[in-house]
Amino acid sequence: MLGRRLFRSAGATVGVTIVVLVVAAALLGPALSPWNPIQPDTLKRFTPPGWVTGDWRHPLGTDALGRDVLTRIFYGARISLVVGVAAVLAAGTIGVSVGLLAGYHRGRLDDVLMRVADVQLAIPFLVLAIALAAVLGGSLRNVVLVLTITGWVLYARIVRSEVLSVRERDYVEAARALGASDGRVLARHVLPNVRASIIVTATLEVARMILAEASLSFLGLGVPPTIPTWGGMIAEGRVYLPVAWWAATFPGMATFVTVLGVNLFGDWLRAMLDPRQRGT
Repeated sequence: MLGRRLFRSAGATVGVTIVVLVVAAALLGPALSPWNPIQPDTLKRFTPPGWVTGDWRHPLGTDALGRDVLTRIFYGARISLVVGVAAVLAAGTIGVSVGLLAGYHRGRLDDVLMRVADVQLAIPFLVLAIALAAVLGGSLRNVVLVLTITGWVLYARIVRSEVLSVRERDYVEAARALGASDGRVLARHVLPNVRASIIVTATLEVARMILAEASLSFLGLGVPPTIPTWGGMIAEGRVYLPVAWWAATFPGMATFVTVLGVNLFGDWLRAMLDPRQRGT
């Protein structure tokens, strides 16, 4: 049923198509491209895109070191997707756990956990991410760790607000009266009823994490410069915009289109899983 509804929505169809193409590019693109994304070839530096030169060996041109831009975009898609998905899974696991505990038990535990969340929310997301990345250093693991630390609060807040409502419902009270443990009540009766909000939040957060990773790489605080990333390509190419606009433009377009696709799919998913919007 969700599949039929998906293709009835133009926005959702576009979003899913973009996501599928990006995933396919990340998985298959490097195998199909004959060029090395790291090896320089200074004799080919700043080769214009294929439709300008008529030479389609480099469809999107080359950068300042003669590396094929399209190939590097393919490899950069891998980093973006790995970071986006891994950070969402890690941050979601922590945030959902905190939200469940805070909303269900309330009291002092809720106060402590939410005050920690409030302190973190007082610091802008990107500022905190930059500070942590500068301290931890640049690596793929550290980028995921930074985005996890800065991203768990959103899940905790959303899940807590849902749990505060769910915990007062009759079936939860009945489960408690029958002697069910807190863990069983949370796993069997509370978590399934907040699952839709978690799924929607996680989907939309993938786009934010991809954008955050690109921002950190642009600032030189992401993965090492030797690894192709969209943010790193934009940072390298912006210096040469007057003579080689394609070196920064196409990685920027890849980032924009990917984030747009994930957001379109996330918006559709929110409408499908929210009973209040399902009929609109």
